[in-house]
Amino acid sequence: MLFGRYQFHGIFQDAALLPVFKGSTFRGVFGVALKKVVCALRQQECGVCLLRSQCLYSRVFETPRESGSGRPSPPHPFVIEPPVTPQTHFHPGEPFDFQLLLFGWANDYLPYFIYAFEEMGQQGLGRRLGGQRPRFQVAAVAVGEKIIYRQEDQMLLSHRPAALDLAALPPDQGRISTLTVILETPLRLKYRNTLRAELPFHVLIRAALRRIAALNQHFGAGEPPLDYRGLVARAQEVQIVAENLSWHDWRRYSNRQDQAMLMGGMIGQVTYAGQVDEFLPLLQYIQQVHLGKATTFGLGKLRVVSG
Repeated sequence: MLFGRYQFHGIFQDAALLPVFKGSTFRGVFGVALKKVVCALRQQECGVCLLRSQCLYSRVFETPRESGSGRPSPPHPFVIEPPVTPQTHFHPGEPFDFQLLLFGWANDYLPYFIYAFEEMGQQGLGRRLGGQRPRFQVAAVAVGEKIIYRQEDQMLLSHRPAALDLAALPPDQGRISTLTVILETPLRLKYRNTLRAELPFHVLIRAALRRIAALNQHFGAGEPPLDYRGLVARAQEVQIVAENLSWHDWRRYSNRQDQAMLMGGMIGQVTYAGQVDEFLPLLQYIQQVHLGKATTFGLGKLRVVSG
């Protein structure tokens, strides 16, 4: 699967007041900005629009479930990683950096995403101060150490997205006996139709397999040929040896549903012990693409440390 990680370097033009977790603020305004940038029939509802199958906004935000397939809705082809900082007050001229992850075909539309973020910066972000939302400017976009876009010259340099694959463990890796999973942003996982601040290893692996299969089915070369049942069965033998998880609630306002919504998830870390080496490639993949529900907001960002 083609995988792009783009670092956006923003600069606030006005004083800004943002929530501690900034993913909801970013995701909502970004959707409005992208639709404004690409929508040709502005008064038309997406569901009945003649252009919906070719429209970038519709493909990104309104992807329908396959009729009669019984499968869940396709994953969105992007993740916004807002800055993970408790800072809420920003001054004019202060930097404000974030990352955009794109999967598969979405990388071909990077110019539209950049343009949408520039439009978003002019619309303003966060709470109104002095009658207007704080504006910011996209000064540059980078891939790793390479600057591929500067606002001052409005030119996007050519670049090639990386391929994200399930890599096997190196031959000299040796047997891994422990894994620690650190949840850097809230993780929303349902098991048996319930959200809890618990993360048994088999629940983590089930969710990882679903995420990897869905992303590769829609944005890659198809579901990878994995021993899904066997992996889940073996994951049930792995035990939790240390746990420090808690539930973190945060509230967002949905413009589409015109109501406030609770979007809580578990945070903290958990350590597992057992025969975990075969699962490391799965988790290394997941730490690149996020896990669970509401990943487009930046939820489900995790880091894996092997012992």
